[in-house]
Amino acid sequence: MYQALYRKWRPRTFDDVVGQSHITDTLKRQIAAGRPSHAYLFTGTRGTGKTTCAKILSRAVNCHNPVDGNPCNACPACLGIESGAILDVLELDAASNNGVDQVRALRDEAVYTPAAVRKRVYIVDEVHMLSPSAFNALLKIMEEPPEHLMFILATTELHKVPATVKSRCQQFSFKRILPGDIASRLTHVAGQEGIDLTDSAAALLARLADGGMRDALSLLDQCAAAGATVDDARVLDTLGLAGNLDTAKLMEHIADGDTAAALELLGRLYAAGKDVGAILGELSCLTRDLLLRRTAPQGAAGLLTGGFDETTLRTLGERFSAPRLMQMLTLLQQTAGDLPRSTSRRTDAELCLIRLCDVTLDESLSGLSARLTRLEEMMTSGGVPAPAPTPASKAAAKPATPAPVGDLPPWEEAASEPKPAPVPAPAPAPAQPPKPAPTPAPSGESGGAFWDSFVAGLRGQISMAAYPYLSNRAQVRGTWKDGVLTVWVPDDFTKTILNKPAVTEVMAKAANARFGGSVRVAFAVGTPPAEAVNAPSPAPAQDAPDALDALLDFGKFDNITIN
Repeated sequence: MYQALYRKWRPRTFDDVVGQSHITDTLKRQIAAGRPSHAYLFTGTRGTGKTTCAKILSRAVNCHNPVDGNPCNACPACLGIESGAILDVLELDAASNNGVDQVRALRDEAVYTPAAVRKRVYIVDEVHMLSPSAFNALLKIMEEPPEHLMFILATTELHKVPATVKSRCQQFSFKRILPGDIASRLTHVAGQEGIDLTDSAAALLARLADGGMRDALSLLDQCAAAGATVDDARVLDTLGLAGNLDTAKLMEHIADGDTAAALELLGRLYAAGKDVGAILGELSCLTRDLLLRRTAPQGAAGLLTGGFDETTLRTLGERFSAPRLMQMLTLLQQTAGDLPRSTSRRTDAELCLIRLCDVTLDESLSGLSARLTRLEEMMTSGGVPAPAPTPASKAAAKPATPAPVGDLPPWEEAASEPKPAPVPAPAPAPAQPPKPAPTPAPSGESGGAFWDSFVAGLRGQISMAAYPYLSNRAQVRGTWKDGVLTVWVPDDFTKTILNKPAVTEVMAKAANARFGGSVRVAFAVGTPPAEAVNAPSPAPAQDAPDALDALLDFGKFDNITIN
């Protein structure tokens, strides 16, 4: 009868366990010194060796001829425990035996001395599934156990285990196995089983296993079922993955903003039997690697998934900013989380790709941040495109062509002739220098009509902690009168945020440049007078419409008011 690879190649000694030397060395020393604990708690992710080490430990403490802390696996005790013939070593699944009655029965049996071995060992897998009452029933015997009793608890969710249980155990944390160690183990197993496994396919399987040796052996078993050579193409076809080349090509289409090409590639992969969830997962891994390289270039090498070469990561990384990668990764994670509940997985994946290619369609905060960052980069580099002139502006800018003089009536010919410019009379020298008069506010800027353009000019000079409050035109307004810039705020909290030297000094400097004279900034809680708010609007600067139209045309902020 065929036996799965992960069962056939389960380690039988501590030396065979891969990637957990910090635990196996300690256990071997305890067994060799004859000082094992009465209770152990093994924690870690799936497939890292918790149950395997528990079974090895149960044989080692009962072995007649231990070798450097390892069980010999040849004596009657080791063979009986391994075959299940000795009932003094019992493995329980807490997921199906989580009631208080089962634990009480276990507790009542534990007091009896073992019949065939030195230690009665209870291996409780997924111990976090026990009910609170079952944990309470287990506490007493764990606190004062008989000398012949040992508990080995294993769990993947340590936070669900009560602190009273953890404090009575020696806790060992199993870490994820490194991809290199998994690949070496897969190559060894494949050689013993006669499986033709390439080195690149072993590395790919190790990356897909996500630190679990059992998952890696199961994937190898699945890919080797066809009997042919297990290479990258075989792994990708068997597991329904897109592959690095197609994932990188999909990322290039996103960088180009080519929605049609991205959807066409997704459709081709879908028709070839690839799972859309796996495709988005691979795209998410690539986006994560690019984001890590962008935000932490020095320490990101050890955090990468290792699925893409350096050239691909460098080429793609130069085409995305950090906010853009954040927006993409957030969107991919949200879509992947919603796929299990989706009625049409392909449609959701296509909508995700469309929003990735065209950032203006993503209405989330991360999408808005990515668009603003792109605009700022274009403005810094001087690459903001000028808006196309409208027909009305062309007609206004086109100078009127005067009619020929001969075609005008006689009474208009004289009026059409150019007149010499009058020579200005020299101004008389003043007897004494005039006294400087106070600079009046520019026309149309008295009251509060100037406020919107005034606040817009402060962007980048005031910290982003205070600027959103200042630019909230629905609640914060300003008025100008007699050299005093009064800022009207809705409450004392907003006043506390804005009434700081870092804010008021910038506002006073900007008001001085705009109005002249000595400027004082004051704050008032309430609403400004109606006559101040309804004052005529100031005349905009000459280049303001073009710059604003360029931003709106480039960024497509149809539903956003730019103050």
